[in-house]
Amino acid sequence: MKEKYTVNDLRHIVEKLRNPDTGCPWNLQQSFASIAKFTLEEAYEVVDTIENNDLKGLEGEVGDLLYHVLYYSQLGQEEALFSFDDVIQQLAEKLIQRHPHIFGEIKLQSESEVIAAWQKQKSKERFENHKKPAQHSALDNIPNVFPALVRAAKIQQRAADVNFDFEHYKQALSKVYEEVDEVVAEADAVAIDQAKLEEELGDLLFSVVNVTRHLKHDPEQALRKANEKFEKRFRQVEVLALQNGKILSDCSVGEMESFWQKVK
Repeated sequence: MKEKYTVNDLRHIVEKLRNPDTGCPWNLQQSFASIAKFTLEEAYEVVDTIENNDLKGLEGEVGDLLYHVLYYSQLGQEEALFSFDDVIQQLAEKLIQRHPHIFGEIKLQSESEVIAAWQKQKSKERFENHKKPAQHSALDNIPNVFPALVRAAKIQQRAADVNFDFEHYKQALSKVYEEVDEVVAEADAVAIDQAKLEEELGDLLFSVVNVTRHLKHDPEQALRKANEKFEKRFRQVEVLALQNGKILSDCSVGEMESFWQKVK
């Protein structure tokens, strides 16, 4: 029978890996900064198993992500910053504080009420934790390392939380049309200012994210699905070209369009 391990066993394993005298040489070279990129990879692998409906594989990927939590906690303990117990304590306090309708006296019925209360509590915490409250911004603490689409949606939602927002998605969509015109104007200029063109393209992407948010969809997820759809269809187009005795780069525009319409 396989031995049953606990979270405490995992903590001891990580501690042993980091033992200055007998630990793993690679582990002993690591720091918060060097591990961060691997944490991102593990998080993406968790998402990938979910999207592929590999729920058995999810067990292992979640474990890998937990390992990173334990690893950061070990580093924190070594530097007398925080311990795993501190992490648990802060998380428990945060969850209780942010769910007063479960652990307190407040009564919330709908999902929208819960989300509004959650956002209000997070905003309050950001204000209270700001080193200089007078310089507090609703946009504080949005990580720069987020994918650009994710960060754009976060920025827009924070602004919306303080009522800096369009009232209807059609207003946001109108802004997209406006940005398209500005991109065309810049791209068709006699002397193209590449920096300005990049700025206009960025404004266009930002406005598209805003429409997606207004329509209650996640822009990162929407684009991921669009990527997958295009990839699937493109591979089918390549197969059709081969069935006609050609590689895609040798096909005419008309032939490629014909293949594309068939796979659609």
